[in-house]
Amino acid sequence: MRYQPIDNKLFIENRKDLIKGLRPNSIVIIHANDIYPTNGDGVMPFKQNSELFYLTGIDQEETILVLAPGFPDPKMRELLFLRETNELIAIWEGHKLTKEEGTKTSGIKNIKWTQEFEQILHTLLAECDHIYLPSNEHIRSSSKVETSNDRFIKWCMDRYPLFNYERLSPLLYKQRMIKSDIEVELLEHACHITEIGFRRVLEVVEPGVWEYEVEAEYAHTFISNRSKGFAYTPIIAGGGNSCVLHYIENNQQLRDGDLLLMDVGAEYANYNADMTRTIPVNGKFTKRQKQVYEAVLRVKNMATELLTPGNSIPRYHKEIGEIMTGELIDLGLIDKTDVKNQDKNNPAYRKYFMHGTSHHLGLDVHDVGSVYREFAPGMVFTVEPGIYIPQENIGIRIEDNILITKEGTKNLMRNIPIHADEIEDLMNRK
Repeated sequence: MRYQPIDNKLFIENRKDLIKGLRPNSIVIIHANDIYPTNGDGVMPFKQNSELFYLTGIDQEETILVLAPGFPDPKMRELLFLRETNELIAIWEGHKLTKEEGTKTSGIKNIKWTQEFEQILHTLLAECDHIYLPSNEHIRSSSKVETSNDRFIKWCMDRYPLFNYERLSPLLYKQRMIKSDIEVELLEHACHITEIGFRRVLEVVEPGVWEYEVEAEYAHTFISNRSKGFAYTPIIAGGGNSCVLHYIENNQQLRDGDLLLMDVGAEYANYNADMTRTIPVNGKFTKRQKQVYEAVLRVKNMATELLTPGNSIPRYHKEIGEIMTGELIDLGLIDKTDVKNQDKNNPAYRKYFMHGTSHHLGLDVHDVGSVYREFAPGMVFTVEPGIYIPQENIGIRIEDNILITKEGTKNLMRNIPIHADEIEDLMNRK
C-alpha cells in the first residue's frame, strides 16, 4: 500500500468492540469486495469493503474474515483467509500478502488460505447458532450490482438454511459512527494532503486555465503524498457550473470575473477528506461575490457551533434553515413575505440552498450512521452550507470536516485557508 502502516491496535480493538454486541454462539463472516470489470479485460481500481478494512486493515482482494468468539478452541475464534499466491500471480499481479504479513497488519494470528474456507466454516458452524452477515444498508444506497457478500449470503442460506441469520450492518454502523484516536489521525492526514493540494491550486488558478487543469494539480499533489487520489469524483466548477451541485465534467475554461467552486478531498489509508472552497478566478472577489461568500461562511461557523452532543440531524438542519433564511433576506434574495407564505415542507430558503449541511465522514465519504442518533463525541461530520444564484452566476459552498469532542468541536481542516481576504492574498502572491 502507498500509505504508512497503521497500528493494528485499531483493528484489534474494533473486533473486540464488535464481539461485545453479538449473541451467544455466533459467527461473523465478511468477504472482501470484488474487483469490478469495465470492458473487455479491463477492471476498475480495487476498493476494499469498508467493514472488512475496519476490522482487519487488509487491503487485498479475495480476503475473508471469520469471527467465532464462542468456539471451544481459542485458536479458531479469529481467522483470516487470504489469497494464496504463486509464481504466475507474482509475475502478472505482483506481491500478495504472506500469512506473516496478514498477522502483522490485522493482529489475527490464525491465517489460512481461501481454498480452506468452506471446510473450516463447516467445522465452525457445528458450534454456532447465529450467523452474522453484512449487507449494504446505507440509506443512500441504490446500487444494483451484486457484491461478493451478496453472493455469499445466497450461498450460505441455501447451504445452511436452519441457522438464525442476523444483520451485521446495524452493529457495525453504530460502532463506526464513533471514531477512535487512530481514525481521527488518519482523517486529519487526509485533510492535510487536501490542504497541500488547495494551496497549490491557489498558485495556478487564473483566467484562461481549464477546469481539468485544476483537477490535475490536485491529482498530482494527492498522489505525490501517498494518497490513491481523490476520495470521490472531484467537482471543479467555474462560473455558472458552480450552481450545478454535482457538476463533474470539469471541461470548461475559467473566465475573468467568475468564481471557481471546488469540492474535492484526498483519500488516505481508505479514510477520506471532503473539502469545498470557492475562490475568485482572477484573485479578487467582487463586492457582491464577497457579500454572498461572507454570508455562507457565517452559516458554516454557526452550523459548526450546533454540532454539540445531544443534537441530531433533523433538529440541526431545521436550525440551520432558520439561520440561512436570515442571511438570504439580508442578501435580498427572499423577503419576509416569502417566508410568511412558505410551504413548511419546502421552505423559501431552499430555492437558494437546496441540499443538506452535514453528513458523517470516515471510511466512506458519506459514512454510515443513523440520521436520528444524537450527536456524540467521536463523530466526524462535514459542514457544507452553500448559496446558489444562477441568475447572478454565483455559486458558493464552503466545507470543513468537524470532529465532535467532549469539550466542543475540532476542525480537522483548520489550517486550510477559508477567509476571503486570506484567499485573495495567497492568490496574488504569484
